[in-house]
Amino acid sequence: MPSLLGIDSGLTVTKAVLFDETGRQLAVARRRVSQLLPEPRHVERDMAGLWQATAEAIREVMRLSGRPQSDVAAVAATAHGDGLYLLDRHGAPLGPGILSLDSRAGELASQWCDGEAADAMLHLTGQLPHASAPSSLLGWIERHQPERYARIGHILSCKDWLRYCLTGTVGTDLTEASTSFTDVRTQQYSREALDLFGLQDLAQALPPAYASDAIAGYVTEDAARRTGLLAGTPVVAGLHDVTASALGIGGYGEGIAAVIAGTYSINETLTLEPKIDPSWFCRNGIQPGEWNAMAISPASTTNYDWFLDRLCAAERQARGQSIHDLLVPEIEAAFSRASPVMFHPYLFGSPYGSEASAGFFGLNGWHERGDMLRAVLEGIAFNHRIHVDALKGGFPLMQARLTGGVSRNPLVAQLFADVLAMPVTVTQTEEAAAWGAALCAGAGVGLFASPLADPRDKAAIERVYRPDPGRILTYQQRFDVFCDLADAMKPIWRRLQTLG
Repeated sequence: MPSLLGIDSGLTVTKAVLFDETGRQLAVARRRVSQLLPEPRHVERDMAGLWQATAEAIREVMRLSGRPQSDVAAVAATAHGDGLYLLDRHGAPLGPGILSLDSRAGELASQWCDGEAADAMLHLTGQLPHASAPSSLLGWIERHQPERYARIGHILSCKDWLRYCLTGTVGTDLTEASTSFTDVRTQQYSREALDLFGLQDLAQALPPAYASDAIAGYVTEDAARRTGLLAGTPVVAGLHDVTASALGIGGYGEGIAAVIAGTYSINETLTLEPKIDPSWFCRNGIQPGEWNAMAISPASTTNYDWFLDRLCAAERQARGQSIHDLLVPEIEAAFSRASPVMFHPYLFGSPYGSEASAGFFGLNGWHERGDMLRAVLEGIAFNHRIHVDALKGGFPLMQARLTGGVSRNPLVAQLFADVLAMPVTVTQTEEAAAWGAALCAGAGVGLFASPLADPRDKAAIERVYRPDPGRILTYQQRFDVFCDLADAMKPIWRRLQTLG
């Protein structure tokens, strides 16, 4: 039976996942990838180190699966979107890769958003620039690292760099191409977009853009030696991990909010016409004539992970049981009692701009750690609701599909249903983004009619959480206070940033 290899490279871990053609996961291998923090707001990684870690993961997953090389019908990669992975004109890495958590270009992005060209940027590209957008990062490099800027040969994203390492061919896909420089209506690169950002001299550095399921190269002899794959194995263009996750959970469709609770709060829906609004990005979908409306902020479950690291050290060190399982009784007890405690999950960013920061409110001496955990989880769900509500203003959303580590906890999945006031479906897909990439790989070599032709019986692996009418009202009241607190904090957040 043919197998498909999906590569999923996130902000801290790169994974290789092998599936058979029915969608059954055969094996998974992971490698941590170190982040480099050379100075404040700079979040980078070594590009060669990323490739080495990914190649090791591929070699391990092939060994763990026990499948021969010849079984792998095709490969596809997905990875964190935005950020920047530059090559010089000889195809060598041009400095470290820049992750989507990087905020060095935040001031420049704010200047553009407040400037005269902001409206033109929005209506041409379908989005306003933000700190980790390629446009903003390239503008920052042009201003602060002119020698590096002058040597740019190719502008890639993370997954495009990995595919380049596998195949030796430069390219991207439609979803990734639309992060800064495409005309939202034609879905093709626009020289006018480059002009708006003052980056017109980089036109030749933009990579060719393919459909996500188009074959964009073949595994080279060198990559085969490193990975254990068979030289000549087809590698398709792949796609942005946000879209891959939606595809992998069956959430890529009209009327559906795909909610991805990970490092970022990702909330998106498919549209068959380009609807433009400053509260979401309107980017290319998988196929021409499809668009993804994406409302996002870097404010989701990294806040929960931070809490576990800082305030649950003993449980972190416990052996033989997941920390998440250990904390379930504590969290359940907290949800069973009244509590005024709230948390703004803005440790790493927010929908309110770069000046916002995290904070607990309503905390008294008699509250326990469980009350704080509950507040963190509710704050994460409330932040997702801010984005889902924005999308509801433009699209008839009837249901949500949720993925991310916390979605495996039934209490948290029910929390999302009650907070969003709509049915929430959780699909038992451990590696949703990798499966989304594998669907593109399978479509590229004819195993599937299209990336949407998921062969699994999704009804058998799904659970639907329906909102409780009583809790909808309760969470509406709590959400209103959550938002009022944010409005009240806006001038205070600004003042806090001025303190030493």
